[in-house]
Amino acid sequence: MEIISLPIWVIFFLIFGILALVTALTALFFPIFSRPKKYTNSEVPAVDSEDFLQALAGVANAPVQSGGQAKLLNNGEQFFPEILEAINKAEKTINFMTYIWTKGKMSDLVFEGLIKALHRKVEVRIVLDGFGGTGIDDEKLEIFKKAGGKVCWFRPAHLGKLTRFYRRNHRRAIIMDGFVGFIGGAAIEDKWLGNAENPEHWRDSMVKVTGSMAENLQSAFIQVWTDTYGEFLVGRKFYPHQGKHEGTTDSTTSKHVSIISSPSSEFHPISNVFWLSIKAGREKIYLTYSYFVPDKTLRNILKEKAREGIDVRILLPNDYIDGNTIRWASHRYFEELLQAGVKIYEYQPTMIHSKTIVVDGKFSIVGSANFDIRSTELNKENILCIAEKGFASDLENTFFQDLKHAKQMKLGAWKKRSFFRRIRERFASLFEEQY
Repeated sequence: MEIISLPIWVIFFLIFGILALVTALTALFFPIFSRPKKYTNSEVPAVDSEDFLQALAGVANAPVQSGGQAKLLNNGEQFFPEILEAINKAEKTINFMTYIWTKGKMSDLVFEGLIKALHRKVEVRIVLDGFGGTGIDDEKLEIFKKAGGKVCWFRPAHLGKLTRFYRRNHRRAIIMDGFVGFIGGAAIEDKWLGNAENPEHWRDSMVKVTGSMAENLQSAFIQVWTDTYGEFLVGRKFYPHQGKHEGTTDSTTSKHVSIISSPSSEFHPISNVFWLSIKAGREKIYLTYSYFVPDKTLRNILKEKAREGIDVRILLPNDYIDGNTIRWASHRYFEELLQAGVKIYEYQPTMIHSKTIVVDGKFSIVGSANFDIRSTELNKENILCIAEKGFASDLENTFFQDLKHAKQMKLGAWKKRSFFRRIRERFASLFEEQY
């Protein structure tokens, strides 16, 4: 019997390929960390109580702070001019962290502003994700670096570190002089331009913050910058108030808790905050999310509140979503939520990319995190919890304006969906940690 011999290089690549396949399948189907524990059905104070804020601070390992202002900005038509203006007014530092950055009109305008700031002797730093930031204009980035700008990449692709590549930096934090900042769902890409007037322009929200709220965003940036670039950023040019909570008579002054999340097997702060905030609802709970694949614990608390007679509404994307599989995975849970009395809507005009929660018209959550397993258990995220009625009112009004352009899902019609759609939902949910 003749034995077939293969060249050593062929054997090497076969072994390497098998190992790579095993690694990929392990990352896809087996969680690296343990899942969050189930929460007991304990009583939770209302969102406008001091006890609630202290409970929130406890589960998130973050202090309750006061001072600062928050301003809701809807769509690129509102938030991009404000971001560019803040860049042009910066005097000492600009720290810019986003998940997606692609070449185009918006990228050109941002680079122009950042390079001008460098010429004014402003220190400018950019954190780019090794996956989401790969579409950046390399030529403009080189010009930026030659002008004195600093750049670091969070976990770029590396064959020997596939499991690390699996966990992304999804945070958004843009901070000027440690005093003015922006947080929300948007990134640097032309689809965020405009006013959500057509499918080419997304519907999204950002929040402009000042004072101590901006300092919290600074911390979210600096944590990633230090770990990735190796530079410690200290001093008053980054933290001008040095922990002092400035007083103001403005109606948007609030108490807030800033959550910087790097989840581990023992700690899932965003999942904790989501659950506690929904549990605290007494009258109404409104969620807007681009990607909605909650685990069983979060689905259960939504159903529980709806059965109590609380007005629970969820606004999600329709066919214009940029990833159909995540929408199909989300559809798997519609029936159980609708049966419990949760009202579900799909936004029709374009992709809706907002990430917000407003509870009882008094408490809000904004930031980078989606209502899915990837955000609660895997990615680096940052959210801001704001206990202030004026801001919550603005967010609630925006929610109902969006509902005017949404289609409500009805239980009876939903139950009649085809067998093929049901199979598709179950298949898509196998990959729910990837979305």
